[in-house]
Amino acid sequence: MALVFVFLLGIVNFAMHRAVLASGHPILAQVAWLYRPLGGRFSLIVEFMMLLGSMLLVSSGSPGWAWGYAVYTAINAVSAWLILTRRL
Repeated sequence: MALVFVFLLGIVNFAMHRAVLASGHPILAQVAWLYRPLGGRFSLIVEFMMLLGSMLLVSSGSPGWAWGYAVYTAINAVSAWLILTRRL
């Protein structure tokens, strides 16, 4: 069940990530080194590696990593909200 939970959180993280990248926020110009390599896909690869690592750790019997990934998702949600609502 924890593996499904992490997978669903991963979908949420990717959706937030794409929304931030599509927003055209000026802060993206300051971190261009992170999202411009590989045609703008480097940051998505990093996001995928976070999801894959969390899923592998959870599937190997460490369900605490699901809580860690949930905290990571919550931090991403706050960050995305700040960027998308132009509060940052």
